[in-house]
Amino acid sequence: MIKRFIAGAVCPRCSEMDKIRAWRDDDEEKQFRECIACGYTDEQSTVIQEQPVEIQTRVNKPHVEAPEAEETVIQFIPNPGMTKH
Repeated sequence: MIKRFIAGAVCPRCSEMDKIRAWRDDDEEKQFRECIACGYTDEQSTVIQEQPVEIQTRVNKPHVEAPEAEETVIQFIPNPGMTKH
């Protein structure tokens, strides 16, 4: 396992830049990070989790056919009280 520094990474605890190094352990299926300035560590699983299924709603259902709509003619009548400047 090779520990590599992450260029430009900022430590979430001490805010030091370029002090975070990361490595991966495939046997444990985890990825690790640590700050060499303050000793901060964390780990993250590398196992891909199943994504939740989106609930069917009227918004995400595909249209089977065009929605029914009535056609109507609208007339706009100018307001006599309004004047252009």
